[in-house]
Amino acid sequence: MSSFAIRHAAIFTVDPDNRVIPDGTLVVQDGVITRLGEDTEVTLPEGCEVIDAQGHALLPGLIDVHSHSSLMRGVTENMPLMEWLPWYQLEHRAMTETYAYHSARLCYLEALQAGTTCVMDMFRFMDRCADAAAELGLRVQLAPYVADRPGKDFFSTREENRRLIHSHHDTQQGRVQVWLGLEHLFYCTEDAYREAAALSREYGVGIHTHASEQKEEEQAVTADLGRRSLAMLDHYGILGERTLLAHCVWLNDEEIARVADTGTSIAHCPVSNAKLASGVARVPEMLKAGVNVGLGTDGPVCNNSLSLFEEMKFASLIQKATRLDATALPAEQILRMATINGARALGLDYQIGSLEVGKKADLLLLDLQCANLTPFSVDARGGNLLWNLVFSAGPQNVAGVWVDGRRLIRNGAPTLVSGQTVLTEAQQQGLALHEACRQLAHTRTSMV
Repeated sequence: MSSFAIRHAAIFTVDPDNRVIPDGTLVVQDGVITRLGEDTEVTLPEGCEVIDAQGHALLPGLIDVHSHSSLMRGVTENMPLMEWLPWYQLEHRAMTETYAYHSARLCYLEALQAGTTCVMDMFRFMDRCADAAAELGLRVQLAPYVADRPGKDFFSTREENRRLIHSHHDTQQGRVQVWLGLEHLFYCTEDAYREAAALSREYGVGIHTHASEQKEEEQAVTADLGRRSLAMLDHYGILGERTLLAHCVWLNDEEIARVADTGTSIAHCPVSNAKLASGVARVPEMLKAGVNVGLGTDGPVCNNSLSLFEEMKFASLIQKATRLDATALPAEQILRMATINGARALGLDYQIGSLEVGKKADLLLLDLQCANLTPFSVDARGGNLLWNLVFSAGPQNVAGVWVDGRRLIRNGAPTLVSGQTVLTEAQQQGLALHEACRQLAHTRTSMV
């Protein structure tokens, strides 16, 4: 792979010191960051391509730690979680390999165009999701939607998950990783959780599941299983540094402390939690306790958007609004949640999540010369640009995206696939899936 340098960018490294370089240069060789610093101090390798990034900001690629690919955007609306789930399940009753492939390809394109370079996707037929990721070049963590309780046979099986680990884990030069995916306590048996814990140790892969998303759900778990969700997961032996829990909106103080003690990470999905009337997660308390918290979109079916820029802004504002505290979750903290915290949640912080020499070149280049980011100023503390990256920037500012040093987005357009082809085929397949779900509406069943 040829080397290249990005010069004269305002570089937000998100390293341990949150170093900001107002006029910086970054060099990539063979997909790895090899040099980084003030432009006047960085020597360029002979013959490397030079990208003039004057008027641009360079960041680590954003990391979505919880998503569900889907073609069902804007279909199940105005419903709280427990009412929404039976309708959402229709998508999985109708799901085919073809629908899964087009769902993933569309969502991965949207993610890349919004500056996201790595996605944790929990979905179905994930060998086809791996195909879609390979086409676009996206870095993905694949966690099959496993369920084994009676009546939930329209999700993935434990055996499918094991096969996917054997066939696809650590493929595409490491860009495709496979996790053990468990849908929920109401969908999976105790044996499924205990087997996941054993397989995680055997294969060295992570465990991903949902927990404590809505108050009514938490009450139902306690009534049905005799323990609250986190205590149940702890009893099953799956909490730990390789486990990522989605949502965790209704954790109490003791549960937050237990998550911290076990090194378990949390995927915070503020837009989805608000849209499904699930509540506001206690993120400041989590961070204060030492819990690693990343940001997730939860997918288009319950968010409608895959923009982590929206997620960053909303994650901060919902805390400020509900706590009547304008200092809650400042921009610097939110940016870390969308980058290095997400990488840590996925066990990839030694590879991605910050701009540091030796890390993989997963990069996001933003055009600052747009109305929504003008005027901008940058200094060693970030200037007004730090705040505007979180509260003003959006997909419209994405000028370039690289994964493993390969440019995947150039001025908003994908470089490896035809964006129009992806959209045209997703439109056709999506309408067909919508109709298939309507035909199955009479089969919907409750979550519990």
